[in-house]
Amino acid sequence: MLKTYRYSSLQAPDFERLLARNTDPSRNIEQLVTDILEDVKTNGDVALKKYAEKLDRVQLTQLYLTAEEIAALASTIGREQQRALEIAFANIYRFHETQLRKERAIETMPGVKCWREPRPIEKVGLYIPGGSAVLPSTLLMLGVPARIAGCKEIVVCSPPQADGKINGYIAYCLQLLKIDRIYLVGGAQAVAAMAYGTASVPRVDKIFGPGNQYVTKAKSLVQGLANVSIDMPAGPSEVLVIADGSANPEYVAADLLAQAEHGADSQAILVSTDPYLIDGVQTALKVQLAQLPRATVAEKALANSYAIVCGDLEEAIAFSNRYAPEHLILETDNWEPLLRKVSNAGSVFVGHLTPESAGDYASGTNHTLPTSGFARSYSGVSVDAFVKKITFQHITTDGLRNIGPTVEVLAELEGLQAHKNAVSLRLASIS
Repeated sequence: MLKTYRYSSLQAPDFERLLARNTDPSRNIEQLVTDILEDVKTNGDVALKKYAEKLDRVQLTQLYLTAEEIAALASTIGREQQRALEIAFANIYRFHETQLRKERAIETMPGVKCWREPRPIEKVGLYIPGGSAVLPSTLLMLGVPARIAGCKEIVVCSPPQADGKINGYIAYCLQLLKIDRIYLVGGAQAVAAMAYGTASVPRVDKIFGPGNQYVTKAKSLVQGLANVSIDMPAGPSEVLVIADGSANPEYVAADLLAQAEHGADSQAILVSTDPYLIDGVQTALKVQLAQLPRATVAEKALANSYAIVCGDLEEAIAFSNRYAPEHLILETDNWEPLLRKVSNAGSVFVGHLTPESAGDYASGTNHTLPTSGFARSYSGVSVDAFVKKITFQHITTDGLRNIGPTVEVLAELEGLQAHKNAVSLRLASIS
């Protein structure tokens, strides 16, 4: 099922091909998304309702649900499901609440004090995918750190279901997060609505959330077109599993399929030091795939995936760092020495009993992570993503005497006389 390569046989063009994903060489996706952005910018709610009918196959008279409608939908789910969402909420909150730390002021020289203070981004937009799979877990992953950060306005967009509403699980998460409105908008048009604002959907300062290639492209475009910030390029989803002879092939297959069932454009990569393990995984994939309700989707993703045989775990980590996976799973008894060698990954799952599914739902870490190699330069979502850190400084009389002459010299050598004067006038007045 997975095409297999040998690391030692790969040439530069092979690496380039294997590392590439979420590409748009013909720019068809970019053109389509650009047209949607312009349509929503120009026509607002009319465009959003048109896309709901065309893409979601539902006619909407109102583009949002109220608190009362959310409460009614939340009441339809069972207590077991409520409890699971509550536990996930609590664990995610517990992990993220430690991230909002107060930094101490630093005296860089006598009388010169500098410090930083966090301030929440006032208006944030959360995109919750809802196409082939509805993801209430993503709402918790984004909503919890937004709440901890203290964002004043949290705008949530998610595609409408066939009945023109949302499912009860997302509704219950909205209640846990104390969010009393959700906008029934999906895809690139949701990103456009939050970037430009419409009569119904407020404009936001920063857009968060994973999505397919269209959503990801829309997020990248609105940064320049609408001067709105984004969390990161997030989607389509991917996993890379490093496994040796100590791994259980059934576990490995299950982890690969857990990623593959996200969407046909997902990618699941196996890197192993043991060819026999790869054979076992291939067999387990066939057995487990046949039992999945989303087998067709997962099979398409596997066709876009592969396995690599490496000489040792050093080579395996080297390939992983070049690939820079969204999710990295280390299924080996000898995982501890590998941790310090991981330089590019969104989130790492360590050992045989740590499935990526745990992080997707309830361990506490965030599952909104950089994809397509952007783990080389981006971190996953955290409370930090929802705040700005503003620097402050205060200079006393002694501080100005200490630092003033240095600033005068530096301003003069750069030829900026007014900069020098701002210091010189003050020095003259205090002397």
